[in-house]
Amino acid sequence: MRWTGMLILLFLTVGSAPLAAQKADVTGIWRVKSGKEVKNGPREVIIRSDSSASWGKETVRWRMKGDKVISILIGGEWETYNLKVKSNSLTLSGGDLEKPVTLQRVGPPTPLPAGTKIPNAPGGT
Repeated sequence: MRWTGMLILLFLTVGSAPLAAQKADVTGIWRVKSGKEVKNGPREVIIRSDSSASWGKETVRWRMKGDKVISILIGGEWETYNLKVKSNSLTLSGGDLEKPVTLQRVGPPTPLPAGTKIPNAPGGT
């Protein structure tokens, strides 16, 4: 009985901690599933774990809020989107989007090119 109780306690302590701490993994190279979904926006985005994201010649900073909201610093202002990640599919909605956009993860993120600066967040964070 004593060992069973200790194993259950260990499982609850160790096993549940990672679940509570998990956030959606948004890192990678993401491509828009359909060209019809985005008229003027990027069709491929690289999201890195260093809080940078790039498309074309643009590099921005991003922040997760829980596992369902992402904010992206564009032109000195934060734009906030609802986020849904399922396996290798990422859907953004809200913010400045007229309709949801779904992207597919096509690979791991590439490193930020040398000399590329990530914009400072307002307040220096």
